[in-house]
Amino acid sequence: MIDQATIDRITDAAQIQDVVSDYVTLKKRGVNLLGLCPFHGEKTPSFIVSPGKGIFKCFGCGKGGNAVHFIMGHEQISYYEALKFLAKKYNIEVQERELSAEEKAVRNDRESMFLVNEFAQKHFSHTLHNHIDGKSIGLSYFRERGFRDDIVQKFQLGYSLDQRDAFTQAALKAGYNKEFLVKTGLTFEGDNNYMADRFRGRVMFPVHSLSGKVVAFGGRILKKDDKTAKYVNSPESEIYHKSNELYGIYFAKQSVVKQDRCYLVEGYTDVISMHQSGIENVVSSSGTSLTPGQIRLIHRFTENVTVIYDGDAAGIKASIRGIDLLLEEGLNIKVLLLPDGDDPDSFARKHNASDFIDYVNKNSADFIRFKTNLLLADAGNDPVKRAGLVIDIVKSIAIIPNTAIRGEYIKECSSLLNVEEAMLYYEINKLKNNEQEKNASRKQNDNHDIPNFEDMDDFVSQSVSVSKFDNEERNILQVLVKFGEKLFYYADAENQHAVTVGDYILAELEQDNIVFENTLHELILEEYKNNSLQKNFTAERFFLHHSNIAISQLTADLLSEKYTLSKIHSKIKKVEEDADRFIDLVPRVVFEFKNSLMLTLIKKKLNDMKIANENKNHKLVDELMREMSQLEIAKKQLSKTLGDRVIIKL
Repeated sequence: MIDQATIDRITDAAQIQDVVSDYVTLKKRGVNLLGLCPFHGEKTPSFIVSPGKGIFKCFGCGKGGNAVHFIMGHEQISYYEALKFLAKKYNIEVQERELSAEEKAVRNDRESMFLVNEFAQKHFSHTLHNHIDGKSIGLSYFRERGFRDDIVQKFQLGYSLDQRDAFTQAALKAGYNKEFLVKTGLTFEGDNNYMADRFRGRVMFPVHSLSGKVVAFGGRILKKDDKTAKYVNSPESEIYHKSNELYGIYFAKQSVVKQDRCYLVEGYTDVISMHQSGIENVVSSSGTSLTPGQIRLIHRFTENVTVIYDGDAAGIKASIRGIDLLLEEGLNIKVLLLPDGDDPDSFARKHNASDFIDYVNKNSADFIRFKTNLLLADAGNDPVKRAGLVIDIVKSIAIIPNTAIRGEYIKECSSLLNVEEAMLYYEINKLKNNEQEKNASRKQNDNHDIPNFEDMDDFVSQSVSVSKFDNEERNILQVLVKFGEKLFYYADAENQHAVTVGDYILAELEQDNIVFENTLHELILEEYKNNSLQKNFTAERFFLHHSNIAISQLTADLLSEKYTLSKIHSKIKKVEEDADRFIDLVPRVVFEFKNSLMLTLIKKKLNDMKIANENKNHKLVDELMREMSQLEIAKKQLSKTLGDRVIIKL
């Protein structure tokens, strides 16, 4: 973990305009800067950078935040990786907190494994370009496949010599520990100190993590040997879990975001050839069935996925089972069937990017329709097979989260399958009801604590306990963050009081034992209580650069939003702009919140009285009427108290 003092140095140094201008051309617009948003395609600039506030905001796609958030979103890296990224940019030495002995051991192992993989990648690349066998065998193979030298360099391709332990001996000689050579799977270890290279005699494909670290390798043998596997991959390890990795994601992530679409192919060379042809938003599951972890990785960047098949019927039928997981995640799935005899690799080598995209637009099909037609062709007139395919299609439609889209698919499949819509709805409802029962059971065990998210997308996708008073709570937090330390005076019936905005808000909420229902909002309030007495504390800076990414992101949103007037507020007084308006906003946001709480409680009591009347429970009706009378008195007192507290502007 990075200590707070280091985080403060990084955030102080990282001026938002300097960070963003590395990626976006900015032009002066009043006190702000304006440019084209790097997170979505636009022709008219809607991306604003505010040097004074230290934040950015796109009014097209809605993305916003501070310098750390910008790097997280643009580079698709975690919070702590973004801090280290900025530290490197500004030559700040990163000081991290002392780890426990156990944490140090785990961390040291992971770092050692990454270092070993980094050495291996450089060793294999050097062999490919400089060793006689590397050039004559490995590099010749890549050139025969049509790969340009710049693409070979980009994907860090390499070659492992066809000798028993050439790599292992080179690594040991360079000072790398045998333990980590074995743990990463680069080296086999046997009895009597026997060691051998896992990938000997193979061209090498490094697998990169989202942040660009080499976590594993794939190796393809070039000589014909029926007894030897064509491809060998790194085994699972402390740093590599194949179910959570996608080949090419590091090189594809920015293009996926920009194009708002991800192409999904099967092999390493498919990805590389498509990159070479100009299609960069492509990843591969590396020949394995899709997993939930891989799907979540795609979903971080887009909701639109096109799965590319090479026309092999058996392969298609085997792989479409995994695509249901994509539907369940809420992704929009299309299928592209390539011409007979072509796979993505060969097709990409024949076409440039514009031709490829044109072919996609003309020939890709919606997955549900594609699957229905595929299974229909397979079932023929066999009634048993047709009944089975109905159930198969129903399962796919049932897991689609969007109700409107489900309805459209039901209509179309009803026509294609010659089955009544009512029957399809009946089967789908059965499946949905079963799923809802499971979800209800799981929700009972949910923990709504706000974790310290390292990743923006983790925060966005995480379920947070929200409130029906979210707007009122946000208004209070907005005033607290912007003006928490400002001093103002108010006079009640007896005295004149000097108080900070923060203290006033806390006192007003505590007076009536009010807590925020939104767990994130309540967490910010608690953080303010616990830290506001620190020397030189300013709420805006404290929360904008908070280590909890959920808090810092919400703060950035609050700083870039305008206060939303309620109907009550707009009738009472026109609000002054910017810094002057906090004089009016401080009591007003508190009143609006309390008033909403009071109206909700009164509404509930009225409903309770109606039910009690219908049930002729006269005793309960009398009791509720007394409570209603007390609530009306409290409501009047709330208005009177607010009116009695005259805010004095200095």
